[in-house]
Amino acid sequence: MERVGWGLFSTLKDALTPALSHWNGRGGKRPAGDRGSIMLCISVAPVSRSLAKADLLNAANQCDLVELCVDHFLKEPDVGDLVKGIPKPILIACRRTQDGGKFEGTDEERMLLLRQAIVAGPEYIELDLEAAAKVPRFGKVKRLIDATSLGGPPDNLDAIFEEAATVHADAIKFAWPTPTFEAAWPLIKLLSQKRSLPVVGLGIGRASLTLALLGRMLEAPWSYAALEKGLESVPGQPTVADLKESYAWDEIGPKTRFVGLVGPLERQTPVTARLLNAAFRQADDRHRCLPLPVQSFDRLLTRLEGLKINSLLVAPNLAVEAARNAGRREGSAEPSGYADLMLRQPDGWTAYNTVWRKALAAAEERIGKKSGDDHPLARRNVLVVGSGGMAPALIYGVQKKSGIVSVTGPDEKAAQQLAQKFSVRHVPFHALYDTLADVVVIADAAIKMGHQKTEINAGYFRSTMLVMDLCSMPDDTELLEEVRARGCKVVEPRDAFRDWVAAQFESVCGKKFPTEVFDEVTGTSP
Repeated sequence: MERVGWGLFSTLKDALTPALSHWNGRGGKRPAGDRGSIMLCISVAPVSRSLAKADLLNAANQCDLVELCVDHFLKEPDVGDLVKGIPKPILIACRRTQDGGKFEGTDEERMLLLRQAIVAGPEYIELDLEAAAKVPRFGKVKRLIDATSLGGPPDNLDAIFEEAATVHADAIKFAWPTPTFEAAWPLIKLLSQKRSLPVVGLGIGRASLTLALLGRMLEAPWSYAALEKGLESVPGQPTVADLKESYAWDEIGPKTRFVGLVGPLERQTPVTARLLNAAFRQADDRHRCLPLPVQSFDRLLTRLEGLKINSLLVAPNLAVEAARNAGRREGSAEPSGYADLMLRQPDGWTAYNTVWRKALAAAEERIGKKSGDDHPLARRNVLVVGSGGMAPALIYGVQKKSGIVSVTGPDEKAAQQLAQKFSVRHVPFHALYDTLADVVVIADAAIKMGHQKTEINAGYFRSTMLVMDLCSMPDDTELLEEVRARGCKVVEPRDAFRDWVAAQFESVCGKKFPTEVFDEVTGTSP
């Protein structure tokens, strides 16, 4: 359906004229409210008037402030009727396309709609600076000035604050694309600064979740969330369930000690966050998880120190870089060059390699110990498939267990370099099917099962093999399902994940992991 201008009727203008005559533009800046009362704002952006009321009521039951984005409607809405009876404060926005909105009518139509919205008596009306100059203050409606910049952080921040003050702003909202933590950093800095006006931050992209959680800790007036998946007002907006169930938004405050989850925001990240947050809560600990979708470690550690973040759990794709950037590498992090845990000590950041111990302990348990055999992996042929991900950690670990390691992968050059680093045998990927192994370790999420040259064929696996694929912990992979059907022993990702998370938890807060939490959380994970 094509979106068109709404063509608001002249009768609307006539109906509003008496009310508008009371506007004088001299209302001055109203108090913005108590910054200690941090709100969760759910954005509702309906296209249909018939469903809008239900969405508003549903949102009101789960938040402190409801944002109604009227620019998404396909036909002109009756704003007064929509907001009537909603039991929570309302924020109304009508954004132009250049501000990330959907309104495609004329400027006159938008001004009429904004005035209609103000007369409906919301708590806040969102106005860009251009609109704010044309729409004077009316009644008790507070004015949120929208400073969206789709091209990235604006250069003239001080000028924007000065101009917002001249149009009687009560608060100001900055929004720009935040696909990564690096892109969100200037917005995070804004939230942490003392300014003449309260600042609200809205991230557009994957780091929107990070910003919502940090905004809570930094006591921004509110954080934004979507009602549910598919109803986001901007790309990447977290849902209210994401914030409350996985990331414990309600429990975050100025004294929260964040644990950064560094890496891509795949399914493993929210599951890890939900599990650790539940364990922290059970242990009466102030730590909570903060997802950090970073590109690299460039300036990351310095920025995190400014936020008083002293603990990092690092995804496999960044674990080698983490080890390089640490001031000190403890234990196996030094020889393996792999760090999945970083802790800030008084003298700087220390890197640790924890995953190999728990993963290989699970493998040894599946092999079973014989009398007098301290290392079930000793003298067994272990084939590590993949050159990225957990490969360095597991190669190092198998060597420590006296296993006989071979490395292969579709990226021949990277696999050769890895084999040279650890002085182990390199197997060309095309020769994989002529290579016998007692244990096969899928160490890289890039490895897929299939029949292409860069994929591993399920026909390789024999019932005598033990197979470990931890790239999707705690979930199964298609490969594991296939090798089970072929009679292979399998290291269960769920078991390895439980032990690994328990070790991370105990390293971060120094308390014993409450094991009952694991089944409670993972048994109900989607």
